Amino acid sequence: MNRTLLSRPLLRGGVASLAGLIAIAALAGCSPTGAPDAASDESIDWKLTETTPAPTGDIDSFSFATYAEPYSLDYAYAFDYADNSVLANVCESLLRLNPDYSLSPGLAESFEHPTPDTWVYTIRDGVTFHDGTPLTAADAVASMSRHLDPAVGSFWYSVYQNVKSIEQTGAREVTVTMTGPDSQFNLGMGGAAGVIESAATLTAKGADYGNSTGGVNCTGPFQLTWWDSGESIAMSRYDGYWDEDLRAHSGEVEFVFMTDPTARINALKSGSVDGSWMVPMEAVPTLRSAGEGDVLFGMNTAVGNVVVSDLEGPLGDLRVRKALLLAMDRDGILQAAYRGVGETTDVMTTESVWKDASDAARTAAFEDITSYGQNLEEAKRLIAEAGAEGAELTYVTAPISNDFSVISQATVAAAQSIGLKVNVETVTPNAYTALFSDPSAREGVDLFYTSWYLSSPDALEMYSVLRTGDFSNYGGWSNPEFDAILQEAVTIDDPAARSELTAKAQQIANAELPWLPLYQAPVSLYLGERITGVQPSIAFMYYPWAATIGAR
Repeated sequence: MNRTLLSRPLLRGGVASLAGLIAIAALAGCSPTGAPDAASDESIDWKLTETTPAPTGDIDSFSFATYAEPYSLDYAYAFDYADNSVLANVCESLLRLNPDYSLSPGLAESFEHPTPDTWVYTIRDGVTFHDGTPLTAADAVASMSRHLDPAVGSFWYSVYQNVKSIEQTGAREVTVTMTGPDSQFNLGMGGAAGVIESAATLTAKGADYGNSTGGVNCTGPFQLTWWDSGESIAMSRYDGYWDEDLRAHSGEVEFVFMTDPTARINALKSGSVDGSWMVPMEAVPTLRSAGEGDVLFGMNTAVGNVVVSDLEGPLGDLRVRKALLLAMDRDGILQAAYRGVGETTDVMTTESVWKDASDAARTAAFEDITSYGQNLEEAKRLIAEAGAEGAELTYVTAPISNDFSVISQATVAAAQSIGLKVNVETVTPNAYTALFSDPSAREGVDLFYTSWYLSSPDALEMYSVLRTGDFSNYGGWSNPEFDAILQEAVTIDDPAARSELTAKAQQIANAELPWLPLYQAPVSLYLGERITGVQPSIAFMYYPWAATIGAR
């Protein structure tokens, strides 16, 4: 164990000690298909919930299960659900991304855009880090500048790729100068790319910053208490927090790493863990009938895609990509993986990030596109035309939830039905997370699944990651027309005008399929009977959601 920060365990029922056994089970190749009700295909009755009842008062502690241990709490590397769901409660950004995906002031009390090439932020006065030292403009400069440092290798560099300089230009003022107009930079300041950390802490912790040894020292409503590598992370209420409206209702919160979905479901059902984001859909009937809490569904920006991660092999031929998608029974996948919760889609964004788009852009983006309804005869014709009969592909999956198993099996079946062969490799959840951050982990991998969410309220963010050479362009797809459209779109401040170019980018991606879009589904949340107050929304990745939870 690596408990370097001091406190006491929170969990009832001994779940913390169980987590180590669960990790061993995952390494042994545990399958999610053993989860409760996995065999049932009964549809789930669902609706979107905007918020839950306000707490009746404070609570000493509560616990949340998470399917994997965070890769890092260093904001430069926090790029996945497990990382950001914790980080959002201890670290804060210049702007605040709210549950409705609007942006409001955060650690920057205001911002200005005086010229097309500059963004000016006024740093909030009276804010302290968890060690009691005051937030300054110098901290903001140091934190933001790390994304530009090649030695850091920030996963969020794409947000900063057009930044020329970051300078303190007043007692509480930071000016970011761009190499050209960039509408997306400011929109990205509500996510991990906009997190501000103590400059002194960054220097003192060095390479240990953000890991289980070094921890973090931020400004959020909770402060990190301990990190038991392989077991759990705990945080406690920071009494010096600046925003009274988001003062934490709970004295302590513990996140338990539960890589086995069956164990995670059983812990929720028994009440030994109070809640969890991203509930396996196969567990919803069981959890609801247990009477210990409820499963809720909230606004999402995520689309379930199969990522094409190798365009040097058979999938480099567009005809093969189209054939594989045409062969997939996406309605069946949605039913088997999500019990009918959500809908199939042919594009990589949801309408929730097109709120400020023009009517023409929405029509172009969602109606003037190619539909990939299942068509085996057309798929077989494309495979024959490409001369790809018998080609072999490697698909990597992990025992995270039933949808991972369903989609891998459906991909195998679809490929087999049109003369392709897919070999499935199962890895641990943590190894799966490495696919998104480590190019070497993707060597020899043709396909893997992602539920890809957006970190800003603009659909252009999705397509920005598919530009030639972008960090998250995992297959190395490249289209000069697409790149030119994005280069122009990013310069446009007016969201309606910008959306019309984004719609063109969506049409190109729909036609060329660098990823294979499957479905969109709401975010799921289990709340036990002891707690309430949270707003179910994908914004839990960046908004301090745990602070709003208190006693039911």
